[in-house]
Amino acid sequence: MDLQKQTAPAAELRASDADRDRIADILREALAEGRLTADEHSERVEGVLNAKTVGGLEAFIKDLPAAHGPRPATAYASVPNRPTHHLPADPDDNAVAIFSSAVRKGRWRAGRRIHAYAIFGSVEIDLSEALFEYQQVVIKAIAVFGSIEVRVPENVSLRGTGGGILGSFEVDMLDAEDAAAPVVYVDGWAVLGSVEGRPRRGKLVTDILDRVHAKVEKRLCKHLDH
Repeated sequence: MDLQKQTAPAAELRASDADRDRIADILREALAEGRLTADEHSERVEGVLNAKTVGGLEAFIKDLPAAHGPRPATAYASVPNRPTHHLPADPDDNAVAIFSSAVRKGRWRAGRRIHAYAIFGSVEIDLSEALFEYQQVVIKAIAVFGSIEVRVPENVSLRGTGGGILGSFEVDMLDAEDAAAPVVYVDGWAVLGSVEGRPRRGKLVTDILDRVHAKVEKRLCKHLDH
């Protein structure tokens, strides 16, 4: 059996959301540097969103310098699946919902250990605007006939270790570009319930777009001055 003939070329592989984000970042930088006009950028971004394969994505940056340089290495291997720092046995915060709901969101301080219990109820833990005082944060999540939803900002790493008993335990793996960024560990069980952890696209993306627009405006002003 010829295994090489059965392996699809990289360009024919289905594109992931991470692949689309990488191409979109390159296009934003090209817009900020003046390599693309606003119309060209808009047209290419639309194409990126509709592209199905890695090769289809690469076509939108093949005339840009970033497409021909080395790609940044993923930080996946450097992020441990289990906490490596000493963590207290007692939680810094408890979110308990018994036939009710509990929410932690907004501008709040995330401790090293957070316990969440949803028994015939729902718990929402939103870390997208939280203040991280520690590099590693553990969320112990137990859902029994209930649901626990964890949301994190894009610039942290996210890991999950747990399972479901007639329930659903789903945590998206997320890797921050900065190796020193906080790591959020979601650990627990879902018994006839659900536990999920997801990144939330929020202020980080908005801030990036604001910086890009600022760069474009600065370049336009500079050209007008000349």
